[in-house]
Amino acid sequence: MEGLLNDPIGQAIQDYVSNDFDENIIVSSDICDDDVIPVEMLFRSYKEMPKIEQVALSLCKGKVLDVGAGAGVHAKYLLNQGVTAEAIDISPRAVKYMKNEGISARYANFFEESSGDYDTLLLLMNGIGIAGTLSKLDAFLLHAKKLVAAHGKIICDSTDIKYLYEDENGGMWVDLSSEYYGNFQFQMSYKDHQTETFDWLYVDFDNLQEAAKRTGWKAEKRFTDDDHYLAELTLL
Repeated sequence: MEGLLNDPIGQAIQDYVSNDFDENIIVSSDICDDDVIPVEMLFRSYKEMPKIEQVALSLCKGKVLDVGAGAGVHAKYLLNQGVTAEAIDISPRAVKYMKNEGISARYANFFEESSGDYDTLLLLMNGIGIAGTLSKLDAFLLHAKKLVAAHGKIICDSTDIKYLYEDENGGMWVDLSSEYYGNFQFQMSYKDHQTETFDWLYVDFDNLQEAAKRTGWKAEKRFTDDDHYLAELTLL
């Protein structure tokens, strides 16, 4: 669409800082109704974070890479706790903001990172969704191995969204032509900023655990909140 820019998260962060926000971030999907992300949520304090995020932060050890960090609230909390934390994001405005906040942040695509020695890869707010689709989850986990130290781990959360397909009688409707019911296509927008359509994965724990076994990880569930769960993956 002519005139649209492609950094909705970064623009929302910039507007919040300058007190010029009067809209929400909209996430549109090919499967369900639009989701609304209030801009102020990007700046939530530790006390405002859901329990699942607080538990995730408590599991972070050593040198941490916060993937898709947004405004850097998780990285900033870890730094304030004396944890070594870095952040990456594909939003240039988000990275600029994080740097101004004293966070070691850089503009980077996770899949273009070639090596690392991180003890923990942190992917919250269903950050593991960057795998794209279930068929690409193994490739994501294999790539993650290149970025962690010998004892490294992944802390991530996701949701088993099969409830979206359940009917009133408890049955489940699934499009048999699709690979997996958790494969989504999203588009994000805020004011005059809009992304291209992108693949995003919501993976149930059983499928995550199986993919982990195939790629040299051990997946354990650390917290659950209905269909939402927190997982810790450690190298075998």
